[in-house]
Amino acid sequence: MNLRQRLAGARLYLCTDGRRARGDLPEFLDTVLAAGVDIVQLREKGLEAREELALLEVFRDACDRHGALLAVNDRADVAFAARPDILHLGQDDLPVPVAREILGPDVLIGRSTHSAAEATAAASEQGVDYFCCGPIWPTPTKPGRPAPGVALLEHAAGLGTARPWFGIGGIDLGNLDEVVSHGVRRVVVVRAITDAEDPAAATAALRARLDAVSL
Repeated sequence: MNLRQRLAGARLYLCTDGRRARGDLPEFLDTVLAAGVDIVQLREKGLEAREELALLEVFRDACDRHGALLAVNDRADVAFAARPDILHLGQDDLPVPVAREILGPDVLIGRSTHSAAEATAAASEQGVDYFCCGPIWPTPTKPGRPAPGVALLEHAAGLGTARPWFGIGGIDLGNLDEVVSHGVRRVVVVRAITDAEDPAAATAALRARLDAVSL
């Protein structure tokens, strides 16, 4: 199965920092990947490239053990060095054609979208493999960013695109059913797993809810 086929089947995408304060990164990754996370992204602002690459080696080893996809956030230079499965780009990051020229055809590229116009563009933008819509609700991981809400999800669901897309922003087990009711079939989460008392149980519960709805 190639990367795009694996992406098409992905339901649960986790963003996490390097958990250096807790010192449990390898154990945490093994736990959540075994419990049902399909894609994991290292998202920690302020890292020097060398620090990020060292953490990504731990992520890569865990993803390889569990057959999961590894995503790098924002930086095409780090992705060029680390050779992950995915580079995720925000609206203000390097243009997709430039990132694609740096990375070649084999690394998947994702896009963040925060409006109907951005989602519509990402659904057909050349070089993009998937996109994320949100934040659905305000989230401390993106302070000050307005939340476009569920209307953006409904817009994305109505595009009829075959390109995978994910809801993002404040999603947890308590509101996942509402998110799904607006057409979402794939989600990105952060605190719902990273702050959970039992990350394995939180992951398994989220995954079970998602698997109950067909893609």
